Amino acid sequence: MWRALAFLALLAIAAFGAVWIADRPGTVTIVWNGYEVATSLAIALVGVLVVAIVVGFIWAIVRGIITLPENLVRGSRERRRAKGFTALSRGMVAVGSGDPLAARRHAGDAERLLGSEPLALLLKAQAAQISGDREAAERAFQRMANDPETRVLGLRGLFVEARRREDEPAARAYATEAARLAPSVTWANEAVLEAQCADGDWSGALETVERRASLGLIEKATARRQRAVLLTGSAQLLEAGEPDAATDRALKAVKLAPELVPAAVIAGRLLTRRGDLRKGAKIVEAAWKANPHPDLAKVYLSLRTGDSVRDRLARAETLAKLSSWHPEARLALAQAAYEARAFGQAREALQPLLADRPTVRACLMMARIEEAEHGAGSGRAREWLARAAHAPRDPLWIADGIASETWAPVSPISGRLDAFVWKAPTELLAGPAAPHAEDEAEGAPRRDPVAIAPAHVPAPEPARAPGPNPAPAPTPAPAAGAAPMPTPTSMPQGPLPTAQAEGKSSEAKPSDTKPSDTKPVAGKPADAKPSTPEAGWVPGKPGDGPIAAGSAIPVVLPAPRPDDPGASPEEAEAKARRFG
Repeated sequence: MWRALAFLALLAIAAFGAVWIADRPGTVTIVWNGYEVATSLAIALVGVLVVAIVVGFIWAIVRGIITLPENLVRGSRERRRAKGFTALSRGMVAVGSGDPLAARRHAGDAERLLGSEPLALLLKAQAAQISGDREAAERAFQRMANDPETRVLGLRGLFVEARRREDEPAARAYATEAARLAPSVTWANEAVLEAQCADGDWSGALETVERRASLGLIEKATARRQRAVLLTGSAQLLEAGEPDAATDRALKAVKLAPELVPAAVIAGRLLTRRGDLRKGAKIVEAAWKANPHPDLAKVYLSLRTGDSVRDRLARAETLAKLSSWHPEARLALAQAAYEARAFGQAREALQPLLADRPTVRACLMMARIEEAEHGAGSGRAREWLARAAHAPRDPLWIADGIASETWAPVSPISGRLDAFVWKAPTELLAGPAAPHAEDEAEGAPRRDPVAIAPAHVPAPEPARAPGPNPAPAPTPAPAAGAAPMPTPTSMPQGPLPTAQAEGKSSEAKPSDTKPSDTKPVAGKPADAKPSTPEAGWVPGKPGDGPIAAGSAIPVVLPAPRPDDPGASPEEAEAKARRFG
């Protein structure tokens, strides 16, 4: 729009000038070297314009010839740079997708085309990292650290590599240098804070937190919480040797974070030792309202050393009212009532906790109450102890998967500040059910795979007519010269399942065993052969006498599955040789 208006304005000015010159005619005379040229003003202006255009063209040609080598070099450089950035882009994509071969190839192209470009060095370092070449990665990061423009980035890479090879002094040195060069770098400040907490340098850690808060790297609420945690850790360290300094820091921590349980516990304990019971009780009550905790209850119940058990019970009731009968308050009240021998009140306090999956502390508390009332060996006490072995665990201080009964300002695994959280540990999943669990639960008889029967017992009676409990089918008469079939005595009482009994009745036949395969045994005719389940005995029926000395013991194999085609004649013969 504006360009069109400008063009029209210039065109109007040119037309106005042409009209003005045409209205004022004149003559232009040029005398040079004895020659005189006379022409009108308009033609002279046109001639001047043409000469200017020709001179311009000539100058452009001459200038192009002069600058041709430089232009060729510049074009080549730009093409290489374009190819280098293309390789750099593809290399970054390869690094992000986890392709080490493509990343190394594109990193080499980028370094060859771009030279010491910071992004090319970064790509080379990242390609070496995903390829597992730590030495090449460190060399690339060291080159970046030597360049003032990429020094902080190189220090970050060297810091990561030092952490991977577990070189904490080197990692700490890189982080400290990066924090000095760029105070607003988040990772360097966090690493420095972590190192100061690991060394117990609480004063230096406080300065780091205040610097981060002043730079706006963390929120004000987070900064207050971290300062309170650091002051609590310092007070915890000084509590035994310097109680006055520990009290001062604990009170500062309580002022910054009244809900911080460890700070309230230390402040209440130290104020109690100093004799300031009212202030200590006020601090503990404020923390108890926000986070009921057994350590707070312990400090609150023992504010005065010489109090009776009734006084402790009264303070436990106060805690219960302050927290609207929180489970921790009920446990504290039950403990105080137990110590006061008020077992009925202790049971009443624990009753709501026993309705649905009581925890280990609740079960152990009930076991102590039962032992106090009915003796250590009472059945109820043993029952509660058994329930405690499988009850859900009570809350603990947990940080990075580590459960602890005591609080700490930093995690022992990651070194993270304010990592411990009061919560219940994760319950383990139940293991697989035991074999035959469903059958045993329903009362089904156990299936023994092998039944051993004695020899030389009278033949069984003929089968009776079927009644309410049908008996086995009548058995055919034994062959001439065959010994009577013994009745098993090792099987449990009761009939086997129908499928198993049917399988056993059809497993072995007289035709499966050859007379020549039978081995004579002392006390038995030489032509006798072992009987089969079809001879008339029923598994599960008690025997009529003891096993005779030197008698053969037949074995009944387990019933085959319904989809089992049965044993071949060779397998049956082998079984007869093995067990007959």
